[in-house]
Amino acid sequence: MTEITVFNYLLITWFLLAAVVFAALFFVAAPYGRHIRRGWGPTLTNRTGWLLMEAPAPLVFALLYFLGEHRASLTAIAFLLLWEAHYVHRAFIYPFSLANRERKMPLTVVLFGFIFNLGNAYLNGRYLFTFVSYPNDWLGDFRFLSGAMVFIAGFVINRSADEILHHLRKQNNAGYRIPFGGMYRWISCPNYFGEILTWTGWAIATWSLPGLAFALWTFANLAPRARTHHRWYLEQFPDYPKERKALIPGLW
Repeated sequence: MTEITVFNYLLITWFLLAAVVFAALFFVAAPYGRHIRRGWGPTLTNRTGWLLMEAPAPLVFALLYFLGEHRASLTAIAFLLLWEAHYVHRAFIYPFSLANRERKMPLTVVLFGFIFNLGNAYLNGRYLFTFVSYPNDWLGDFRFLSGAMVFIAGFVINRSADEILHHLRKQNNAGYRIPFGGMYRWISCPNYFGEILTWTGWAIATWSLPGLAFALWTFANLAPRARTHHRWYLEQFPDYPKERKALIPGLW
């Protein structure tokens, strides 16, 4: 069996698993962060968990770039920079910014995230740097330009929302508080909204099935969690702003 055959089977599986995860997470909240609970086995600290879970994404993607047959093109370099801009922060900076670094995360969640990031980095990196060749003029294509703009907008929204949460947690070590400012004016989870935008932009910029699979996975994972977060806020805080939606301003 050739690598491209294995790749295609894995890609099909990736789409199917996204649908399964989307449905499952409406019934079972992933047990980390504010939704952590007993019964999910051994735990790690948040810092260790995030490091182990996210590290495959930037490392494997970079390795596949350097091993790729088409790494010399400017387009390949642009894809590398976009991906690493998100994941170097997520894997190696964000864990050290956590206000409560001793909060626990189940090992099962870490393993699931590790496997996902390993497979996702392989699908995207192998496709972009070996299986296809993007010409340099792709950087001027409307799909790349519009996708890159959506990616950057999502990146900025995600980072801004995370910073608001970070400062709020530093000021309130005793527990959670209602966040205000930025897109928290309209939705409960602008960090998730931003991440969904980021990888939707990636799917458009790469115009690829692996990119589309990643965008769908991001939505499948974060949309149900945003709904759970929103309900949690409403239950915990009687004065929670009623005009806020969960994930999409004015809609849902």
